[in-house]
Amino acid sequence: MSPRFPLRPALLAAALALAAAAAHAGEAEHWKDARQMVVVVVDGWNAGHGTLQPFVREGDHWASAGAPAPVTIGRNGAAWGLGLNAAHPAGGPVKREGDNRSPAGVFRIGEAFGYAPRLDTAMPYRALGASDWCVDVSGAPDYNRIVDARVVGEAAVKGATEPMRRDLHFHGDQRYRMGFVIEHNAQQAPGGGSCIFGHLWKSPHDATAGCTAMTPDTMRRLLGWLKPEEHPVFVLLPRAAYAALRADWRLPALDASR
Repeated sequence: MSPRFPLRPALLAAALALAAAAAHAGEAEHWKDARQMVVVVVDGWNAGHGTLQPFVREGDHWASAGAPAPVTIGRNGAAWGLGLNAAHPAGGPVKREGDNRSPAGVFRIGEAFGYAPRLDTAMPYRALGASDWCVDVSGAPDYNRIVDARVVGEAAVKGATEPMRRDLHFHGDQRYRMGFVIEHNAQQAPGGGSCIFGHLWKSPHDATAGCTAMTPDTMRRLLGWLKPEEHPVFVLLPRAAYAALRADWRLPALDASR
């Protein structure tokens, strides 16, 4: 039934805005246990570069745990991923397998990995071998999982294009020498995107296929700082979306210079 007294346009717009805000209020409950947050902000959905800054929770607010550092992301920019937040809450593209976009949203930080037997980190660590692959074949049983082909069998990684020991498969490539898993699409939704990591960059001018890349010094500081008991999360957002969502998602206040 239509209302007897229809809302005026200005009131209707305000009501719709309040309804949209209410729909996303309480999102922060999904990561309320996080006491460490790694924030990446880019200038827009199609930007391939941005800045990364760590934050630590102090009481009911976030405090900076380090200076901003440059990063590169997907060569086509960012798109809403499948993480702890509701899907695409503020417009923008949606992440798909092979789109060369980094997933936007809030994600758990998973295990660290690298070429060395050990790294200076408290995070669970996977020392990579030549038979370790991340399966980027949508619909495969191990889609979006790092597996050892010697354990799961060669058939399980058939068609995969993501060997984890890039130095052995791609002429000494060092990008996975140190890194960590960004838990995008943990539910393995077909076509949702896979194998999203924080890793070393090739250069400050080279964007990625969907990961977030940084200098070795930045990576060392992060891995030495992250602690699993602090339930760390990774946040990546375009600047305008960050500003729109910051209050509801209880995100850190960014420096005006960023």
